[in-house]
Amino acid sequence: MGKLLIFSAPSGAGKSTIVNHLLNVYDNLAFSVSATSRKKRKGEKDGEHYHFLSAEIFKQKIDNNEFIEWEEVYHNQFYGTLKSEVERLWAQDKIVIFDIDVIGGLNLKKLFPNNSLSIYVKPPSIDILKQRLKQRNTEDAESFKKRIEKAEFEMTFANKFDKILINDNLETAKQEAEEIIAAFINK
Repeated sequence: MGKLLIFSAPSGAGKSTIVNHLLNVYDNLAFSVSATSRKKRKGEKDGEHYHFLSAEIFKQKIDNNEFIEWEEVYHNQFYGTLKSEVERLWAQDKIVIFDIDVIGGLNLKKLFPNNSLSIYVKPPSIDILKQRLKQRNTEDAESFKKRIEKAEFEMTFANKFDKILINDNLETAKQEAEEIIAAFINK
């Protein structure tokens, strides 16, 4: 078994930006592409951003025990980590890095307590998080409301992670993430 780096945060906190930065800094990291039953957003590619599956196929894979972890985030909208994805990356001697929702991150940490590091990327405030999500302009009003409610709930779990990284200034957060990862890799 190899190592895992688990990045979790509410939507809009900056975890994807930080994970992408780390992937450019460290050659021995490899991104775990999650599976989802949600529809593709503009610019997303199957197998690169997510493994896009229908809800029916996702449920079949659940029944076949093909996931390390999975969650029904919204009604009939599933996200999960395929066992085959992690095994493929470990076979390449990579440290697997996850950009995953908070509950999924906690589930992974429970499954791999000794060879993982869980990092919660925290926005400076819920108001700043709202501004960031509005600037994305990817949500309708109902979806935006759901994301904010979910974010407020997810922020209550920050202290369950190994490290909390406050993303108040992106460049500072990237530097702090590099330092945290360097210590974990060299341990």
